[in-house]
Amino acid sequence: MILLAPLAGFLFQAALDKKIEQALGKAAGRRLLGFFAVLPVALGFVVSVVLAVNLAGLDEHSRLVITAWFNWIDLQTLRVPFELRIDPLSLTMCLIVTGVGSLIHLYATGYMADDRDYPRFFTYFNLFIAFMLMLVMGNNLPLVFIGWEGVGLCSYLLIGFWYEDIENAKAANKAFIVNRIGDWGFALGIFLLYWVYASSQAALPLNETRYLSFDVLLPFAQQVLPEFGPLVVTAVPLLLFVGAVGKSAQWPLYLWLPDAMAGPTPVSALIHAATMVTAGVYLVARTHVFFELAPIAMAVVAGIGAFTALFAATVAFGQTDIKKVLAYSTVSQLGYMFLACGVGAFGAGMFHVTTHAFFKALLFLGSGAVIVAMAHNQDMRNYGNLRKYIPITYATMVVAWLAIAGIPPFAGFWSKDEILSAAFFTQLVQAPQLLWLIGWITAFLTAGYMTRMMMLTFFGQEERWRKGVVGAHAHHDHASTHDNAAHAAHADFSNTEFFLSDEELAAEREHEEAHHHDLTPDHEPKEVSVSMWFPLAVLAVLSLAGGAVLSGLNPFAHLLGAHLPHLFEEWNHPSVGLSVFDPEGAFRKSVAIEWALIAASIGAAICGIAFFVRRYAKGLPESEVELQGVQKLAGEQWLYDKTMVRLFVDIGGKFANAFYRIFDAGVIDGIFVNGSAKLVGAFGLLLRRTQTGLVRFYAFIMAVGVIALLSYVIYVTTR
Repeated sequence: MILLAPLAGFLFQAALDKKIEQALGKAAGRRLLGFFAVLPVALGFVVSVVLAVNLAGLDEHSRLVITAWFNWIDLQTLRVPFELRIDPLSLTMCLIVTGVGSLIHLYATGYMADDRDYPRFFTYFNLFIAFMLMLVMGNNLPLVFIGWEGVGLCSYLLIGFWYEDIENAKAANKAFIVNRIGDWGFALGIFLLYWVYASSQAALPLNETRYLSFDVLLPFAQQVLPEFGPLVVTAVPLLLFVGAVGKSAQWPLYLWLPDAMAGPTPVSALIHAATMVTAGVYLVARTHVFFELAPIAMAVVAGIGAFTALFAATVAFGQTDIKKVLAYSTVSQLGYMFLACGVGAFGAGMFHVTTHAFFKALLFLGSGAVIVAMAHNQDMRNYGNLRKYIPITYATMVVAWLAIAGIPPFAGFWSKDEILSAAFFTQLVQAPQLLWLIGWITAFLTAGYMTRMMMLTFFGQEERWRKGVVGAHAHHDHASTHDNAAHAAHADFSNTEFFLSDEELAAEREHEEAHHHDLTPDHEPKEVSVSMWFPLAVLAVLSLAGGAVLSGLNPFAHLLGAHLPHLFEEWNHPSVGLSVFDPEGAFRKSVAIEWALIAASIGAAICGIAFFVRRYAKGLPESEVELQGVQKLAGEQWLYDKTMVRLFVDIGGKFANAFYRIFDAGVIDGIFVNGSAKLVGAFGLLLRRTQTGLVRFYAFIMAVGVIALLSYVIYVTTR
């Protein structure tokens, strides 16, 4: 039911969207379509809650249900059933995907209400949820891979939803292509695992050929993988991690995620908070046994996570687009999650996945409310004092700000502090204190760039848009028809007639003339509708109390007594608890040092907030009207994106073209394809010369043939 409900919603939207609008009219039809878009996801959430309650009542060794529907691949050497897995980890992800996803769907019914392609949007949205649920519920790697590729497809469709703007189309292509690199690694990892398990001499169950199912892969990993030596033991998790790096936007493959802001804001919220980018963390947590067996792989995961967290946090300071700040924030927070997994704290990583879903969804949806209030202008340099105009959005965004900054008792504090503690005390990687230091600096920077965003948006007496709009074309996130037309023109994309029928084009022009609304000095921001602020309120409650509730009001149970367990860690222990190492040996903790680490973590957050409150208390500094120096360099990703474009697009493209001309066109086509055809043609021309039509010529040839044959016979018989 969890998987089928959004899939049914997708089919319903795809089959009946136009018919319902035509039968009921645009307004009533869209309300009905919106209802049937939200309902399947909400129903999936209710079923997930019921299953979670039932599973929680069982002992930890019984918290696993596998249901096989049919045999998908049935060969003598490999069987891949279509089987779904219900355990604490998959249910945690289902609760996030359907719970936060249903709130984002509800928000989108208001946000996209005036969009020409409203039905198409929710068709893709429901399909996105369905593929993500397949990814987290699949009990074997091929099924996970189908979901993995499915969310990649849906992200392409949704990032490029307003495809009339060439920049949106480019962003969608970039996301799709960069993710192919990660998917290549994931696919190689699957192939390698099949070869290893199919070739193993270990005592697998009799006649068991479900080599790629998790209930075979994971329990026997410690017996099977070492049989093939350290190279294979290390290669398996590293290949899986390549897939995770691509999907979860870690360095060096993070490049697609900031550009994904080209899609509508609900898409950004769904990708960043509830679905796609968490898939990589889920994959690492699900296959954690492979990583535990390979210390090098663990170190790589921790190192990449720590570096990405710090790198993206610095880049966020150079952004003026409110959604770009949040995009780099997501990249940074995902780095925290991988840092946790790399030091062996898989439960802490998944805990941060959960709390991050709360406050990051709130931040993105809140930013969407700000963008709507500001006539779809996304440049924070044009904001200021918005708390006066949109108090509900402001109040909820304050909660999200304090949560991501790590201020207790907000949700982000509980999970982030667990990660920092695990990084400091881990015995599974080298230089753990260095990892902690990077995480601690990132905590300070996180509080800093989020404070900058909040101060420029909501605080100060200066309403900067009244002085004239900076970056007049920084209004990309448009949820209405006329915005698409304007952007198609800005993009130098011939014109919208390429995409629209005559009737649609006439309606578009009429709508454009009647409702054009660029940000002007006399603009008055207004609060969004209830369908948009209600999800903000729910997410604000979760961002405030969710972390404390999930930790059982005690994130440091070992300090106060074992009778106060960490609820989230205890719940997920059967799925992500250490399998190879003893937890007591993996994390050698000191009570006194841990309290010092807690104080340091809170201190970093407070200092980050205080420093940047002071810097932006008087409004936008003159130096940031046009970014300069180091801040401008940071905003350009320290030139990393430009370097990659230069190396792989420009130089790589020239090399590929040269390779094509020499090898493909020259050798393959020139010699093997066209050359062989020319050779056959030439041989045919040669044979055609023997067809003269003259009887005496044919008689001569026959005589020569007879003489040659007789000569050969005489030669053979006289030897």
